[in-house]
Amino acid sequence: MGRRRAPELYRAPFPLYALQVDPSAGLLIAAGGGGAAKTGIKNGVHFLQLERINGRLSASLVHSHDTETRATMNLALAGDILAAGQDAHCQLLHFQAHQQKGNKAEKAGSKEQGPRQRKGAVPAEKKCGVETQQEGLELRVENLQVVQTDFSPDPLQKVVCFNHDNTLLATGGTDGYVRVWKVPSLEKVLEFKAHEGEIEDLALGPDGKLVTVGWDLKASVWQKDQLVTQLHWQENGPTFSSTPYRYQACRFGQVPDHPAGLRLFTVQIPHKRLRQPPPCYLTAWDGSNFLPLRTKSCGHEVISCLNVSESGTFLGLGTVTGSVAIYIAFSLQCLYYMRESHGIVVTDVAFLPEKGRGPELLGSHETALFSVAVDSRCQLHLLPSRRSVPVWLLLLACVGLIVVTILLLQSAFPGFL
Repeated sequence: MGRRRAPELYRAPFPLYALQVDPSAGLLIAAGGGGAAKTGIKNGVHFLQLERINGRLSASLVHSHDTETRATMNLALAGDILAAGQDAHCQLLHFQAHQQKGNKAEKAGSKEQGPRQRKGAVPAEKKCGVETQQEGLELRVENLQVVQTDFSPDPLQKVVCFNHDNTLLATGGTDGYVRVWKVPSLEKVLEFKAHEGEIEDLALGPDGKLVTVGWDLKASVWQKDQLVTQLHWQENGPTFSSTPYRYQACRFGQVPDHPAGLRLFTVQIPHKRLRQPPPCYLTAWDGSNFLPLRTKSCGHEVISCLNVSESGTFLGLGTVTGSVAIYIAFSLQCLYYMRESHGIVVTDVAFLPEKGRGPELLGSHETALFSVAVDSRCQLHLLPSRRSVPVWLLLLACVGLIVVTILLLQSAFPGFL
């Protein structure tokens, strides 16, 4: 028997590195490519429409945006604007999706056939602002501003994210500098050295605080360019005298049922590969004072990526060996695990949002996590709804148990009451 894998939603004609979900139009956006090497592997951003067909979630390619010689390694989404990290640059893309009635699909004969490719899907666009119409969906994608965001000898933008109101975006890369840019002009408003060596990840909180993690084993909290504090995950967790750990990823998340609450989640992995690898760890932090709340092991597979669901209820993890897991954010308990589902490094994971078309697409499941990997596949991971018993039913059962116990005691011992 072959290895058990999650359902495959889509297979791209190039390695996939980044993933975003647009809840309003129900679009899954996957990006990647072969880079500048003349290997024949294309580079692009693919827009997939999510639908429920016969009770199952499916995805079909509706638009392919050609990025020429630039592979997209990271993405951030703000409404209808995508920030794409391509080599040492950040490219802004603007897309518009409209449902049109009465439009017939145009036959284009595309060779980029993913699962359930629609007849009207067009080949990779080489011009900006090309429209795609098929089966009632009109999609237009155009290139906006582009700016160089990393200036190391071997420059590479490794991460990009928007702030809470989508007026600014922050970038980090191999030169260790954080740079903050206005949207959509990409005018630089802030630049400072955050780490010695590469920045691995960064996260912007709604209060303007910025968290960065890097290869220098540090995780730092910044207010603009001023250091607020350093994170120390082992204060209330395990200690290893001979095993250095570094922070691999960081994400802010809401506190369910507390709109003003905020949590920070980080992943810690061994800094060096060992023959007998020690475990990786998940840590939840208080989002106001940045003290560690809870730390738990998340297995011996090295974590490659982290994401938090829109409500802050779930955490999604991918590993370098292709496994995918879903954890509950409150307790850091594992609810779902698919071992080596991809069989190669998982490069990004994203939850189906809980607004827009999210509930309609989710159906009876509690959450849905998408994963992409270097194997060019986009997979779907569904978490079935956990059965819960209403509080009133528990109270009624307790009262009934007490009554039955009293009746039994009275029957066995007359005059008990």
